[in-house]
Amino acid sequence: MAEKEQNQGQLNIELSEEVAEGQYVNLAMIAHSNSEFVIDFIKMMPGVPKAKVKSRIVITPEHAKRLLHALKDNIEKYEATFGPVKQSEDPPKFPMNFGGTIGEA
Repeated sequence: MAEKEQNQGQLNIELSEEVAEGQYVNLAMIAHSNSEFVIDFIKMMPGVPKAKVKSRIVITPEHAKRLLHALKDNIEKYEATFGPVKQSEDPPKFPMNFGGTIGEA
């Protein structure tokens, strides 16, 4: 009985191999209604006119606020260890023709 009581507060989280690999994204777009937040995680490549949504997450406003606080807490911990995250108001700079169709052999 004691083992059953100990397991009641635990949650087993399954992480498939495919999901564990993760997705690279460099843009997030957020929309909301009165009942949900929709976060699209997007991979944008320079020189490519289309950007692809790699994942869409739909959460409640309460969970959105929890996510905000969790991100804030983790950024503070990161900066305490590695220093401030550098932010720039300028758009990212990529090499000329990166991702374009021009090539040489």
